[in-house]
Amino acid sequence: MTKLVIDGKEVDVPAEFTLLQACEAAGAEIPRFCFHERLSIAGNCRMCLVELKGSPKPVASCAWGVRDCRPGPNGEPPVVNTRTPMVKKAREGVMEFLLINHPLDCPICDQGGECDLQDQAMAYGVDSSRYTENKRAVEDKYIGALVKTIMTRCIHCTRCIRFATEVAGVPELGAIGRGEDMEITTYLESAMTSELQGNVVDLCPVGALTSKPYAFAARPWELNKTESIDVMDAVGSAIRIDTRGREVMRILPRVNEAVNEEWISDKTRHVVDGLRSQRLDQPLIREGGRLRAASWSEAFAVIAERIKAATPGRIGAIAGDLATVEELFSLKDLMTRLGSKNIDARQDGAAIDPAMGRATYLFNATIAGIEQADALLIIGSNPRKEAAVLNARIRKRWRTGKFPIGLIGEKADLTYSYDHLGAGPETLAGLSEHEFGKTLKAAERPLLLIGAGALARKDGAGVAAIAANTALAVGAVKNDWNGFSVLHYAASRVGALDIGFVPGQGGFTAAEMAKAKALDVLVLLGADEIDIGPGAFVVYIGSHGDAGAHRADVVLSGAAYPEKSGIYVNTEGRVQLAGRAAFPPGDAREDWAILRALSNALGKTLPYDSLNALRKAVFAAYPHLSHIDQIEQADPSAIGVLAKTKTKTDRTGFVSPVDDFYFTNPIARASTVMAECSAIAEGAAAMTAAE
Repeated sequence: MTKLVIDGKEVDVPAEFTLLQACEAAGAEIPRFCFHERLSIAGNCRMCLVELKGSPKPVASCAWGVRDCRPGPNGEPPVVNTRTPMVKKAREGVMEFLLINHPLDCPICDQGGECDLQDQAMAYGVDSSRYTENKRAVEDKYIGALVKTIMTRCIHCTRCIRFATEVAGVPELGAIGRGEDMEITTYLESAMTSELQGNVVDLCPVGALTSKPYAFAARPWELNKTESIDVMDAVGSAIRIDTRGREVMRILPRVNEAVNEEWISDKTRHVVDGLRSQRLDQPLIREGGRLRAASWSEAFAVIAERIKAATPGRIGAIAGDLATVEELFSLKDLMTRLGSKNIDARQDGAAIDPAMGRATYLFNATIAGIEQADALLIIGSNPRKEAAVLNARIRKRWRTGKFPIGLIGEKADLTYSYDHLGAGPETLAGLSEHEFGKTLKAAERPLLLIGAGALARKDGAGVAAIAANTALAVGAVKNDWNGFSVLHYAASRVGALDIGFVPGQGGFTAAEMAKAKALDVLVLLGADEIDIGPGAFVVYIGSHGDAGAHRADVVLSGAAYPEKSGIYVNTEGRVQLAGRAAFPPGDAREDWAILRALSNALGKTLPYDSLNALRKAVFAAYPHLSHIDQIEQADPSAIGVLAKTKTKTDRTGFVSPVDDFYFTNPIARASTVMAECSAIAEGAAAMTAAE
């Protein structure tokens, strides 16, 4: 630790701190435009000037290290002042320079009310300018469907460039020209292809980069803000949902160091228009091959008639990827009361058995634990498409150095370099003979990332056993480290496995239930990623008119994720609570309430009349789900049990189940913004292939 005197207050700070960090540790407020805690230091804007005793001029505190400060003549600690007239005058001068060319368009700027330049001009600027020359004008650039550019406002802080290069790993933004002619651009004005590009809007301290889909939609002070959880993947990113009236206007990230830091994917941020399109707002009954509107009581009567005529063994339920724990618990409870063991939440057919223990299906190393790993083996996964924010965390660890990465599966651009070891189970089984196997074994904290591409196969159980054997062989499972980590891509999956939403003894799996004439009645709880064969009477509970509703005989209109409060469990086993930001449209209802009303119509009434009562029942049955934002540690001995299972594997290579990042669920498929992003991504892929 190093001693400093900041504004007359003596503080001890680490020697690797910058002066800006030291000043903030002492409670001083330092303005900045270019500095950001998660990006490299640029020292462009000079707004963070402070007075360092002994220096002939103010110093940029973001670029000056604490260890570079010179002590006094008698060994006194370095003295830093942040509120002297010298500092005030220097900051006013910098602000005056920044505003020379900035246009006076605050009334029509989407950044208004959330603009760092506005706030700092008020706090540190002066009320007039001495410059009367014409302002510089810069032509706006096209950089894709998500980010709108008004480059005349740009102050060249280069945050967007550093983010694209360092965090996203897709260095498409850069600067051309020098001095007054400098411009930020993609050079050939092509669309950005990163799945994280929307974060540059949050980083931009002025209105140069704003959200294109949200342009001129609302002002920040008009919006109600609700803290929630993202369900577009299984990472469980912390988000804020902004609403006006009953309508969701935008989705922004919240800081959660353990999960998403402060980034979210573009699908998370811009899926908003999909919440308004193709919505189911009333019950529907199929008659003569067409769906017609009906009342709730009429729909329940039709379902009750069919279920009462069926035997328990001919009734089943499949849960989708966006279901909350409360809905899953209610549906499981109802099916149990009906005497059916045919329940499953694994639409993709993943070979995961929760009876073996939680350690066999969790990301045991945790997301933040990726930064502690010193070697990584990716098995049957494309983290960039399945969990873009988690992929950025892997890249963050890779950039610090000494982090060998191996991949078994299909080749892909993961934004970091890796060794492609092979395509399928044979490579995994023979890893001990490979050079990378020795690297893993020599590592202190090796990490094995097992994706759905390895588990959602007919031989998935065998692949899981080989992966468990490999983890034990390389020392990835020990007292203080569990590197056996399963990466899910469905938000509901871990919660469903935690409550045992899998077939009972002798029950059918999702794939078996989907076969033609396998069941008489099949209930789909937002299950749209599985093709249901002819024969069964299908009841669909969901929010969008997607594949499940097209196949259904009765549609019960449910709520989308911002329209209900619910518990989700992310891929690492972290219990998370999503808040309700809006209300379902029309006659649509929350899914647990639909199941409660349906149970009453079936004469199998569920014993909870409110969400609180339902949660009490969930917590009584599964106490760990009451520990919000905590991870219940799993017993690593389960991995040893998994390793002992004997099943065969075939020679087919691993393929990620996520082919199109932008179209993974009904909400995303209803979004025109996601459709445009998908088209751009396909065009970029085709161009790359042609090259």
